Amino acid sequence: MMRRFGLVSVLFFMVAVVPLSHGIVLEKDEVVDREHLEWHYYKIHQTCNDTEAFIKHQVDKFYEADKTIAPKLLRLLYSDCFVTGCDASILLDGADSEKMAPQNRGLGAFIIIDKIKEVLESYCPGVVSCADILNLATRDALHMAGAPSYPVFTGRRDGMSSSKASVDLPSPSISANEALAYFESKGLDADDMGTLLGAHTMGKTHCSYVVDRLYNFKNTGKPDPALNQTLLTKLRAECPPRTQKGQTDPLVFLNPDSGSNYKFTNSYYSRVLSHQAVLGVDQQLLYNSDALLISQEFAISFEDFRKSFAFSISRMGGIGVLTGKEGEIRKDCRRINS
Repeated sequence: MMRRFGLVSVLFFMVAVVPLSHGIVLEKDEVVDREHLEWHYYKIHQTCNDTEAFIKHQVDKFYEADKTIAPKLLRLLYSDCFVTGCDASILLDGADSEKMAPQNRGLGAFIIIDKIKEVLESYCPGVVSCADILNLATRDALHMAGAPSYPVFTGRRDGMSSSKASVDLPSPSISANEALAYFESKGLDADDMGTLLGAHTMGKTHCSYVVDRLYNFKNTGKPDPALNQTLLTKLRAECPPRTQKGQTDPLVFLNPDSGSNYKFTNSYYSRVLSHQAVLGVDQQLLYNSDALLISQEFAISFEDFRKSFAFSISRMGGIGVLTGKEGEIRKDCRRINS
């Protein structure tokens, strides 16, 4: 078991804890960085008691029609929290908004958030933030895909600006040390990095994020020597060299083992260990001692991965949140209140 779970056990009697399925507990003080986030915030304050039930009902309906919403919502949440914090700024429309940044090309699931907001506004107008909707909807979609149903602390408020210049999401070809430095800049650690990258167990990516590994790794004119030969041949068939302007940019599965099933599994880590990771940053987990240990553990224990994922995504959901009188509660997630 990883050291973070030992820490939870030692400190169990010292802090308020929230139980998870399968026995894991989350320490409130470690998970969020603002004291005003609460578990079941809207029920405790009796402002919109059925918030989470309304959201889950909508997510269940969308998931039944389209299982891709799980990785799409997760990417949307990551793109929000890792930039200016979990303030739903990624949802704002505008020619210069975050969603227009090159790193956010192909983001989806906006229509899901719009629908949920429409439903909540009809029952509890001006109460539930878009930031909380995004966090809760992501949790519910991931649970449908096989992830644990972790507690989401709520009470976030929505940001009032969004700029593509603020988007500093790194290239998927960075080294392990660069990736760790980026996670640490957001208040996360090596355990969180190794765990949250495991979200690449489902979903797709554009060939343009992979071709450097296939044809010209580090400007050598050769493929990445760490890439499994069978996977190299497969990916080259799907991702031809980019030699022409305006060339199409196909999508490939991040985890061919999961593929079109879009299931949350631990097979990602087995692929990392056998040099079959699609993205360069995923393969780099082999070259950080902590991340390597995490990969080895999670490859043999799906339950350890699920527990750690619940912990890390809850920590991610506490990055840079707005509470109290900060920000606003948007009436429409795509634009600030007039």
